[in-house]
Amino acid sequence: MLISLLQKFLTAPITQNSKQNQSRLTVIFWYSLSLTFAVGYIFMGLRQAFTSKYIVSDDAREYISWIYRYFNPDLFPGDLIADYFQSVTPIGYSIVYKIIAALNIDPILFGKIFPLVLGLITTSYCFVVAMEILPVPMVGFLASLLLNQSLCLHDDLFSATPRDFIYPLVLAFIYYLIRSSVFGILIVFALQCLIYPIIGFINLLILLLRLFRWQNGQITISHNRKDFILFVAATITAGILILPYTIQSSQFGPTITAAVARTMPEYWDGGRFRYFTHNIISYWFDGRDSGFFALIAPPQLLFGLLLPIILKFQSHFLLTKQVKDEVKLLLQVVIASLIMFFTAHALAFKLHWPSRYTHHTFKIVLALAAAISITLILDAALRWSRQNGRQILILGTITILGAGLILYPSSLKVFPKTPYLAGQATTLYIFLQKQPQNIVIASTSQEADNIPIFAQRKILVGKEYALPIHTKYYAQFRQRMIDLINAQYTDDINQIKDFIQKYHVTFWLLERSAFLPEYITKNTWLQQYQPAAQQANANLQKTLPVLATLINSCAVLETDNLVLLKTECIKAVAKT
Repeated sequence: MLISLLQKFLTAPITQNSKQNQSRLTVIFWYSLSLTFAVGYIFMGLRQAFTSKYIVSDDAREYISWIYRYFNPDLFPGDLIADYFQSVTPIGYSIVYKIIAALNIDPILFGKIFPLVLGLITTSYCFVVAMEILPVPMVGFLASLLLNQSLCLHDDLFSATPRDFIYPLVLAFIYYLIRSSVFGILIVFALQCLIYPIIGFINLLILLLRLFRWQNGQITISHNRKDFILFVAATITAGILILPYTIQSSQFGPTITAAVARTMPEYWDGGRFRYFTHNIISYWFDGRDSGFFALIAPPQLLFGLLLPIILKFQSHFLLTKQVKDEVKLLLQVVIASLIMFFTAHALAFKLHWPSRYTHHTFKIVLALAAAISITLILDAALRWSRQNGRQILILGTITILGAGLILYPSSLKVFPKTPYLAGQATTLYIFLQKQPQNIVIASTSQEADNIPIFAQRKILVGKEYALPIHTKYYAQFRQRMIDLINAQYTDDINQIKDFIQKYHVTFWLLERSAFLPEYITKNTWLQQYQPAAQQANANLQKTLPVLATLINSCAVLETDNLVLLKTECIKAVAKT
């Protein structure tokens, strides 16, 4: 009797013959539980975000800094970094923040709060998509639980960047595709093209794959005219919406080629991107930017790999009869993602990093497939128990499995793993905010990465902004870095003066440890800029650089490890 009740509560499908009120209550229970866990996980992450005023997501510094131009058009005048990241920011994402600016909402605050909205939308669509494939409410709960755990293990929800929108948009697209809602499909597809075009390519391929059918061992063309109309409409939509973004970002192009990238330390271990590796398995399998199975976690998602096997043995898993044909859509998502993955490799790096085409969609597919697999296995186990009377064994197994799935985050040292970084130089930010808007700060310190977003002032270079993707941008950026290193470690005051005049530098931010040899030799970022880094280290071995001798006389601000020098003082010394 207990097993029957348990089976009815956990794995009983919602069918047309089900009692309406009872079915509604069951769905509401599991859906509410899904939202509860989602909100709990998100609030755990947001708690970290609000521990200080000067906390921001790591990658948000790239995307949000220039957005302050919407509040004040005079900010970042002629700024290479701001201009570049504004050009590569998807149009839809820019529109979102333009609206935020119109409402006078701080972008940093919005970036911290909005994950809650996106998380709830993601959870809701995940729940209903799972129910559309297998109409068992617990499937919706398990799918959303696994997906939310996965999102909280990486910066896929808290990054305050365009990729945060991937999951709700992909799941919404799948849902409307299952429901055959042309309007819903095209609206979501348009949003994808505007906010994260990469996913638009994948879903366009999905629509193309649906023009063909596999019947009796042969590929046939769909006779559904609606499929062709939808594909053509989506293609036109993609052309209209993605083309302006391509033109906008092309001003800093073309993108670097794979052949050239192989010669650059920026693309190897210790570089800004660790794309290439001598381990061929890692390169293709789990490389963060190059592997098709990169960043797939938690391990429970691997239950999804069992689904094709389980569906082959329907006589042992009777609940498989309730699995709808829409499950084939999961395979179409995988195929489309892999096609784009290999295309991105072939065209490196014109279509961004290859792993971006599988990392996100695989998580979604595996979460849905794992939830279905677990439910089918559980149902089979409950049926077996009813026939063999092994109630204690099954109840114990269910308890352990449920506890393992739900309590998994508590076994981790850090959960959720958020990308939030705290700015340490509050005094520096406040001081710079009071300076004219056209000032330029030169620095090799990583603290410079925080200046654009916390002080809204222009920096010459910064590690976070050193993206070696578009040649016209990075050529200028690299030259700036080389010139900065050369000037910072020279013993020629005139070279420093020329550098200041060339880049109109107003302030020079130094770390107190900047003139120790290990500052250069152990700094993987500086080591990318050769031969400047080697020459700087050689200079340090011979004599103390001029700039080091000016710290006491030209400092206008000092913190624990930072010294801010005014370049007017440096130029005055050069004249004497």
